[in-house]
Amino acid sequence: MTKTRSIKKLLIANRGEIALRVMRSAREMGIRTVAVYSEADRNAPFVRFADEAVCIGPAPSKESYLVIDKIVGVCKDLKVDAVHPGYGFLSENGEFAQALEKAGVIFVGPTPHAMKVMGDKLAAKEAVKGHGVPLVPGTEGAVSGLDEAIRVAKTITFPILIKAAAGGGGKGMRIVEEEGGLKEGLERAISEAKNAFGDGSVFIEKYVAGPRHIEVQVMADTHGNTCYLFERECSIQRRHQKVVEEAPSAVLTPALRKRMGEAAVNVAKSVEYVGAGTVEFLLDERGAFYFMEMNTRLQVEHPVTEMITGLDLVKLQIRVAQGEKLPFTQEDLRIDGHAIEVRVYAEDPANNFLPDIGTLTTYRPPQGPGVRVDDGFEEGMTIPIHYDPMIAKLIVHGATRDEAIARMQRAIEDYAISGVETTLPFCHYVMGHESFRSGKYDTHFVRDHWNPEVLLGQDPTEALAAALVAASMQEERSGDLVPQGAAQGGLSPWKLKRR
Repeated sequence: MTKTRSIKKLLIANRGEIALRVMRSAREMGIRTVAVYSEADRNAPFVRFADEAVCIGPAPSKESYLVIDKIVGVCKDLKVDAVHPGYGFLSENGEFAQALEKAGVIFVGPTPHAMKVMGDKLAAKEAVKGHGVPLVPGTEGAVSGLDEAIRVAKTITFPILIKAAAGGGGKGMRIVEEEGGLKEGLERAISEAKNAFGDGSVFIEKYVAGPRHIEVQVMADTHGNTCYLFERECSIQRRHQKVVEEAPSAVLTPALRKRMGEAAVNVAKSVEYVGAGTVEFLLDERGAFYFMEMNTRLQVEHPVTEMITGLDLVKLQIRVAQGEKLPFTQEDLRIDGHAIEVRVYAEDPANNFLPDIGTLTTYRPPQGPGVRVDDGFEEGMTIPIHYDPMIAKLIVHGATRDEAIARMQRAIEDYAISGVETTLPFCHYVMGHESFRSGKYDTHFVRDHWNPEVLLGQDPTEALAAALVAASMQEERSGDLVPQGAAQGGLSPWKLKRR
């Protein structure tokens, strides 16, 4: 029988918006929080919000947020009961979880074994193979060399996808259309995998044409209960990394949702998973789906799941870590409305989404019904060059998908940011594109539909006219009011910056 253990003090081994988001839920549960921070984050909001805060080193993450001994040392010094890793940094590091366990500190997450298996894509495929989970045709192990790669590619037919076994975030990944490009693709994937992960192992899968990226949120306790909290559509990506997410998907039928959810539960059970996790699938044009990988942590896009289920995933993580049972069964869960999240990165979408680091001269997030902003910055702060350039996550919820899209457009128009370029103009473009609005899009949206010229050299008067036309069309369709930027007779703040 699982023993319960009360968490009274929680250290968040992370920074920025996710650290602040975890702390808020912990405070509502009556749990004291501890922040660890680098010298670059000394004045960040999450540091001020915590009950206690300790500087653990210089700005580079390898000297601060990634140093296991320093974080464990803070846990011992401040008598911390548990650690929440957020996402990124040490969130999927089995050695970190083991070090905490050795120190008598609860890791708010899965076991080191589950992280190890699911952190290796080949081991993950092997683990789920006997659990009724559909897999993309390809190699069962790492490719030994070019001859094997050619043999496998001819068997499953081109195009193929070469993927790093220890990879993620699009690194160590190459699409090969024909045999002539196989040697170069293999060499580049191996080289990139070595540089990014210290492991050059790669494998080959059949490339799924026109795929949609669908992920299923699972939650499991230590009493043998595992549920799926429905899906998120994450197909709008740049460089194989997500920018726009929504829940539920616009294309899943109830029957397909159930099959994918049950497959995700089986993936979790294959490694006796505990806590919050996400099982990622590819969905092809015919409605067939294939297991990609499992992320053994909280996802950046978890808020859209919270919005449609009414659940706080962080609180659930903490309760499971304390040894409590899930407070619901699968039959209790329902989808309420529709939610969309856009990631607000300090990137220039007109320049191939390159990072645009600088100071937030103006920073005023949107407000209003159904709008949520998870951020970790304030006006006047500088976006550190040392970390991921995400400023915030903008999330909206509506009774219907159309309402959620209209609400997101309004929220983006109300978001005032100057001093850096951001992905907000791109996200606004996505919301207005017929491919997205109809739900008929896939992971090639940027390649097939995005043209940076829509942001370059556009006459302000023409931009305003286009906004007014779009608003008028939306008003005719749904009866909504003209967006605020247009109604005020001026451009939205994000369109005015740097003019």
